[in-house]
Amino acid sequence: MLIKGLLATEMSGSIAGITASHNRGGQYFRARAIPVNPSSTRQQAIRGALAALVVRFAQTLTALQRDAWDVYAKNVLVTDKLGAQRQRTALNWYIACNSPRIQSGVILPTVYIDNAPTVFTMSALTPPTIVSATAATEVLSIAFTNTDEWAIAVGGALLVYTGIPQSAAVLSYKGPYRYAGKIPGAVVPPTSPLPITSSWPFAVGNRIHCQFRSINIDGRISASFRLSALGV
Repeated sequence: MLIKGLLATEMSGSIAGITASHNRGGQYFRARAIPVNPSSTRQQAIRGALAALVVRFAQTLTALQRDAWDVYAKNVLVTDKLGAQRQRTALNWYIACNSPRIQSGVILPTVYIDNAPTVFTMSALTPPTIVSATAATEVLSIAFTNTDEWAIAVGGALLVYTGIPQSAAVLSYKGPYRYAGKIPGAVVPPTSPLPITSSWPFAVGNRIHCQFRSINIDGRISASFRLSALGV
């Protein structure tokens, strides 16, 4: 539960069976929804990868490596839903930086980034754009800036996630998003735009919501960036 201001003037999160949130109309409360425990093959694989990262952080990394992740965590703050700056733990950052690489199959020099980044920033991502979303092939044409750091080295990548197709009028979408593909970085940067096949089927007139995140060779990840396009 996050509370901002005096006497709970702004709240976000859940306590017992009540969830607090806010929209353009102001603060509101609703009954907490208990999610169904997902058990698809894809979801089980993600859970297994996260569990493996927790074990690796505790048992494989040296104390010096864990301390280095703690230094990174203390220097790189994230913004929460209420706009406040928050500090993640060393383990949080280790998982955040490694799980996208495992999911996308970016392997350089190994699957795992065990040494914490020594540049105390997140990856800088110039917002991509969706040039087109072709329903006949379910392919998105993604335009990007190929001078970004992720694009100019082997081991960097732009990761693309797509959400369940929505009606054209649905302009705001929080998820879920499913990994669709990546645009790998290279010594000779990739040429924009490039195609990515949607992880969900869509039709003409459907709104396709996409989420983007870049990962750098040193393990740094960018903040997520979202936008949408209509299927044609």
